[in-house]
Amino acid sequence: MGDKRILLAHGSGGKFSHQLIDELIIKNLGNPILNALDDSAVLNKRKLAFTTDSFVVEPLFFPGGDIGKLAVFGTVNDLSMVGAKPLSLSLSFIIEEGFPLNDLERIILSIKKACQVAKVKVVTGDTKVVEKGKADKIFINTAGIGMIKKYLSARGVKPGDEIILSGNLGDHSIAILQARGNFNFKTKLKSDLAPLSELVEIILDSGMDIHCFRDPTRGGLATILNEVAQVSDLGIEIEEEKIPICEEVKGVCEMLGFDPLYLANEGKLVAFSNPKDAQQLLKLMRKHKYGRKASLIGEVTPSPKGKVLLKTRIGGKRILDLLSGEQLPRIC
Repeated sequence: MGDKRILLAHGSGGKFSHQLIDELIIKNLGNPILNALDDSAVLNKRKLAFTTDSFVVEPLFFPGGDIGKLAVFGTVNDLSMVGAKPLSLSLSFIIEEGFPLNDLERIILSIKKACQVAKVKVVTGDTKVVEKGKADKIFINTAGIGMIKKYLSARGVKPGDEIILSGNLGDHSIAILQARGNFNFKTKLKSDLAPLSELVEIILDSGMDIHCFRDPTRGGLATILNEVAQVSDLGIEIEEEKIPICEEVKGVCEMLGFDPLYLANEGKLVAFSNPKDAQQLLKLMRKHKYGRKASLIGEVTPSPKGKVLLKTRIGGKRILDLLSGEQLPRIC
């Protein structure tokens, strides 16, 4: 790789992230479990799910949540996306010297409450302190395990599958951006931060034919749809006017030049359903507090293989590619 260096874009979930994973990590560490690139590793004859994540959000406290709540729910959601019931978490802190103990206690109490809401326990962890100036306040690393109820993967997606998004896009990213105070705008937006485990369990217990779940976090909806299209070797087509986005997010995106389809979310899921169950699934999701604004946004197509097409409001179509740069760093 010569003298190439890591860029912020390598953490965006977009093209640079995928290149880093494919050309360095998978190339050197690849194995059948890792190569599946699911939200969680699937172990023990598809009985156990295992995941890990790191959280570097700035600011630490934001409308609708904080880094502690984010760490718990983010880990729980990754387990849920492969059809697992989350059980236990590990929790590790990397703390900068001089970090206020009051803030640390506030984060830990938030973690405690989030665990109670998500019905999981922290069972192990670690703490490291680095010299002042060697980190940015506090970073959190987690791991999580869960028992698989029904294994779901992008490899299970089929042509004709209907695609349902559980609610509005972009609330988390714009809430974080506003909390940073770098721009002169104010909204009432809060992060959509939420545990999706209960909603997933209700869907799986319904017996409906669901093929895949994904949560559109880093890189947003466009990125996870591209991932599913590439893994399944199928096409995806979505309709712009059916994608739920609140007016405040639209306004900020228009002002700052962001595309809401690439904004991170922390309490949304995308479900790929057998078309015979799609309308019933939509009704079921809308009955749950984390799916009230669910919308059927598109379908899986036989072609173009590995590509995502967006049908625009004016009737044209354009390719939704992976993000080349970084819209908004350190949002999770």
